[in-house]
Order: sequence, then C-alpha cells, then structure tokens
Amino acid sequence: MQRTANEPMPSLEIKRYSGLMDWLTTVDHKKIGLMYFWFTVTMGLVGGFMAGLIRFQLATPGAVIEALQAAHIAGVNEPFSLFSGHDGLFGDQDLYNQMVTMHASVMIFFTIIPGFIAFANYIVPIMVGARDMAFPKMNAFGFWLLIPAALLMLSSFFVQGGAAASGWTAYPPLSLLGAGVKPGQDMWVMGIHLAGVSSILAAINFIVTIANLKAPEMKWSQLPLFAWATMFVSIIQLTATPVLAAAVTMILMDRNFGTNFTRASAGGDPVLYQHIFWFYSHPAVYIMILPGFGAISHVIAAFSRKKIFGYMGMVIATGSITGLGFMVWAHHMFSVGMPTILQAYFMYASLVIGVPTGIKIFSWLATMWGGSIRFTTAMKFACGFIVLFTLGGFGGLILALVPIDITLTDTYFVVGHFHMVLVGGSVMLLFAMTYFWWPKMSGHFLSEKAGSWVFWLMFIGVFMAFFAMHLSGANGMARRVPVYYADFKFSNYLTTVGYLLTFASSLIFFIDLIVSYRRPKITVDDPWNINDVQQGFEWATSCPPPVYNFVKVPPIPVADQMGHH
Repeated sequence: MQRTANEPMPSLEIKRYSGLMDWLTTVDHKKIGLMYFWFTVTMGLVGGFMAGLIRFQLATPGAVIEALQAAHIAGVNEPFSLFSGHDGLFGDQDLYNQMVTMHASVMIFFTIIPGFIAFANYIVPIMVGARDMAFPKMNAFGFWLLIPAALLMLSSFFVQGGAAASGWTAYPPLSLLGAGVKPGQDMWVMGIHLAGVSSILAAINFIVTIANLKAPEMKWSQLPLFAWATMFVSIIQLTATPVLAAAVTMILMDRNFGTNFTRASAGGDPVLYQHIFWFYSHPAVYIMILPGFGAISHVIAAFSRKKIFGYMGMVIATGSITGLGFMVWAHHMFSVGMPTILQAYFMYASLVIGVPTGIKIFSWLATMWGGSIRFTTAMKFACGFIVLFTLGGFGGLILALVPIDITLTDTYFVVGHFHMVLVGGSVMLLFAMTYFWWPKMSGHFLSEKAGSWVFWLMFIGVFMAFFAMHLSGANGMARRVPVYYADFKFSNYLTTVGYLLTFASSLIFFIDLIVSYRRPKITVDDPWNINDVQQGFEWATSCPPPVYNFVKVPPIPVADQMGHH
C-alpha cells in the first residue's frame, strides 16, 4: 500500500540495480519525470528539424508558380525546389505534406503534452507531500509506451508510400488514400493509440495521487496551483482521449476492414469524423496550456516576492476553462456547414473562454504589481509568455467570429494563431518551468547568462515568425502548400528568419542543459530563497530530493498559513 509522507519510512534494505538498468527498471517518479523530460527534449529537436525543412522549402521558391510557367513555356527543366519536381532534394511533393503532418504530430503528442507530464511527474508528488505517485509501475508503463509510439510514427517515413500525409487532423478522404498500399497512415493511427493509452494512464495516476496522497494537513484550499492545473488537465485527458481513439479507429477500420464510417462515396460521413476528432482536439489545446498556467503562477509569485494574487479565482478560472473547453469544438468547423443558430452558439461560447483566461492574466499582473521583481531567466520567460500568449489570444478572438473564420480558414492566419499560442504560450511556459525547477530536479543551476540569450532569441524569433504568418494568411496564403505566389515572399522570409532564431535559441538551451551537470552541486533545499511565498513542499527537501522525497512531511508552507487574497 502506498504510504503518505507523514508516516516515517521503515528501516529496510531494498535491492536496487545501478547504472542503465536502474533507469530501465525504475518506478521512482523523479527518474520517470527526468526520462519524460529528455524524451521531450529529443522529440522537440526532431520536430524542430522537420519545421526547418518546411521553412527551407517555403523560403526558397519565391515566385515558383510563375517560374514553373516560364520554364514550361521555354521547355526547360523546372527550378530547384526542396520537395517538388524531379530536381528536388526529395523529389516528391507529397513528402512536404508528410513533413507537415509528422512535424505537428511529433510536437503535439511527443513534445508539448509529455513535456508538461514530465514536470507533473517530478514535481506534483513532492509538491503535495507524497513519497511517490499512487501507481508507480503504471507510471513507468505509461512512459515506456511513448517510445514505441514515437518509433512507429517516425519509422513510417521508410515504408512504401512514406509517412501519413493527411495533416495531423487526418481528415477523410485524404486519410483514406493509399489504403492497403501505403501503411504510413495506419502506423500513424497506431502511434496515436499508444500515445493515448500513455496519456490516460498518466491522468488516472495524477488524479489518485493528488486526491489520496496529499499531506493530511493540506486542505483543498491550500493545494498548489500547479497541482490544481494537473488535476483539471487529467480530467480532460481521461474523458477526451478515448474520443480521439474512436475517431482514428474509424479511419483504421475504413482503410483496412471495409467499413464506411467516413467514406462519403459509400454513405459515410466525413463531417461526423470532424466532430468526434475536434471534441478531443480542442480540449487538447488546454491539455497543452493549463499545466503551464498553474506552473507560471508559482514562477511569478516566486520572483515577485509576493503570494499569488486571487488564488481561488485562479482555481475557478482553471475549472471554467476545463468545462468550457468541451463546449466549443465546432469553431474549428465553421466552413463545413452548420445551422446559423449553431454557428452563433459556438462563436459566443468561444468568446466566453476569454473571460477566465483574462482573469488569469489579470491575476499574474496583479501579483507582479508592487512586487520586488527579480528578472531571472524563468521570470523573463514568464513575462514573455504573457505578451506572446495575449497576442495569440487576440488572433483566437478574431477567428471565433464566423464570417472572418470562414474567410481565413486554411490560410496561414490560422497557422500563425495556433503557433503563437503553442510556441509563444506552451513552449515558453516549458522553458520557464525548466529554468525554475531544474535546480530542484538536477541539483544544478542553468546559466543565467546563456538563459538571457535563449530568452531573447526565442522571444524575437517567435514573434517574428508567427506575426509574419498572420500577415501571409491575412493576404490569402494557403497552408499545406509547398509553393506560393511572389506576393508572399517577404513575409515567408521573415518567418524563416524567425525560425532560425528560435532554433538557435533551442540549441543554446540544449547545450546548457548538458553543461549544467558539470556545475557545482546545490547544497541548500531552497536555492531561490522563495519558500515564504510558495504553496508546495518541493522547496522543503534537498536538490534533488532523496528516493522517497521526505523522511517525514514538513510543516505546511508559510504561504498556505496566510489568508488568500
């Protein structure tokens, strides 16, 4: 039976492996969290490399369409293009769509979502005063499922017909093409299934851990905001992920077993697939941002030297976003056709989500107001997140309006919006969390000097890349197409330069992570000296914590003994 941390550990010798076998067989939530972390860093670099191939293509063609026409008239070979024509590096336009599909899939399912799970795995049990996750073996199993899931997807590049090329949404009829001949789409579906099982197992584990293993002295009204966010996100994962499994299973059945769930030519309904898919995939947006909302509250409180403003409002706002996230899925589908009354409902419901999000932004700014702010790298990323996420959110408000959304559907305005939210939001949050909690997780500091370079390169690069995408889309540039008219050349050039700055930032960060292990070991429990404004127990144990986190649960943190705003 799992022990809570207020019970003293019995004195018994436990036989352990050492070295590599220790990591391969561990059920310690901290080591599993670190394995999640390094997995997501690796997958982030892979996904970023794919983005580089896409951007290299879009930076080079210029007036490709006109050039192709001129070449055809003159009877000469087509100009060089990375993904198109016989002279291209890969010689296959379909490979461009494979890259787009796999870039999105890797970044969503193997970078951002597992990235937040990495920190939740490591920090949440310590934060609430538990010795481990409620189900340690299930925790390990959930992580190890991600490895074959990623390998299945990535190895599909090397099978007949290549990888899935229908976009990460896998809309039929595109996702039905090549059935029985091109197994890449089927491998994508199986990879999604394995990643989904991993996500569901993690959700069950977090809910039970927080509910049953938090310190008895810690009331629900004292639960740290990161733990609250993890709880709400786990509810989303537990309820929405099986819906995604149903959607992609319909694709698998239609491709291989003669069913016609989504095949319009045989009486199926591809729009039904879209409804089922987005019923998961819009809440998935909050899976990719809510944990960071909780974590950033701790970062801002820590480096403003103030307790978080509006604690209970933050909890209610997180719960509201969780509930509303299930009620707005069809704003992704305005252009497929639906009754006007439904369009109106989904439009207004989408706008309403801005209210709890605004409460959060207000509370973060109110926490900083009058505080003694230290602009550490983590705090810089927190402030950069607020700026970029707010700008991306304005794009969401624009796209929530039905007439504008129908006009901008499948343009780069949509691509710019969700990249501004996911990279300017989720990825910036992951960087802030890393700089904040890495001393606790590894026992070593990351370089603040290198961190400033990482932040400014990323902040400028993200803004440049994705604001330029908005301009391309507003002028009508279609997404998922490897060539474009000369009108869009300059904005695409800006986007590619922004990508290069962002990727350079990521490489500096990766090198600093490796180098950090050679820096002096941290010898204090609270290296940031912030325990008086923090809610969790993580700063009351060593850096990194011992195997079972606490010999005995420490007193409730000072911040929880004071009344909330």
